[in-house]
Amino acid sequence: MDISVVIPLYNEEESIAELYAWIERVMDEHHFTWEVIFVSDGSTDRSWDIIASLKQKSEHVKGIKFRRNYGKSPALYCGFKEVKGNVVITMDADLQDSPDEIPELYRMITEEHYDLVSGYKQKRYDPLSKTLPTKLFNATARVVSGINNLHDFNCGLKAYRRDVVKNIEVYGEMHRYMPYLAKQAGFDKIGEKVVHHQARKYGASKFMGWNRFVNGYLDLLTLWFLSTFGKKPMHVFGFLGTIMFFIGFCAAIILAVGKIAGLLWITDSAFFYLSLTMMMMGTQFFLTGFLGDLISRSSTTRNDYQIEEQL
Repeated sequence: MDISVVIPLYNEEESIAELYAWIERVMDEHHFTWEVIFVSDGSTDRSWDIIASLKQKSEHVKGIKFRRNYGKSPALYCGFKEVKGNVVITMDADLQDSPDEIPELYRMITEEHYDLVSGYKQKRYDPLSKTLPTKLFNATARVVSGINNLHDFNCGLKAYRRDVVKNIEVYGEMHRYMPYLAKQAGFDKIGEKVVHHQARKYGASKFMGWNRFVNGYLDLLTLWFLSTFGKKPMHVFGFLGTIMFFIGFCAAIILAVGKIAGLLWITDSAFFYLSLTMMMMGTQFFLTGFLGDLISRSSTTRNDYQIEEQL
């Protein structure tokens, strides 16, 4: 199969049928073999009924229905598990991403041999509350990730080689950092394509800009820490704890020498309390690193989601 399109959605009943018809037209014009996987992330409107109706009419449609709302990353994770296409396209369901971009994204993966191609919405139709945080967020993400050629990490319209989505773990809200996750997994040929961005046709955005801005930085910090120290947390906590304990211990030795020499009374010096604090914090940091090392050796089931129905 040539292409799998994964579309996470939450309460997008107005746009689903129109988006599918658009995708179908593009695929048929270019004679692709294809599938569309809709992932309803706990939608409370008629979204799932519309997906089920499309499934009855077309063999190209697949659907996953979450029992409750989990978020975009879990939706992508479950969609990626089902893909069969050699190239995987992700896009949002709100009609702001254009399916007309699919053929060129496909060509860049298959002919230019990119591992991942990220869309760049150079001209956006979003409010300032969404675009300004996005610019600041992307600037920081470029510095932290080292992927300097991307302008829009969080663009929903992306293309991947199938090997990429099968070998990265998307959880929490890490969908913002798919290029970074791919790079950490060894898929470092990452490109960008300027894509057409359309004004939202139905409803309102489900995400507020400044909220995404704050959460985005927290997730970026988490991902940086996990990619740098996640396998060996003792390296960071143990190192910090050792340094702090050593400083506190040296301070305590100085105080003891001063006491023996009769130059000072230990408990009258603020230096005494500082040395004790440093030694206690050093011990705590060291133990945190040790516990972190033990926990990191245990497997977790962080991608365990309740699927109510699957088509």
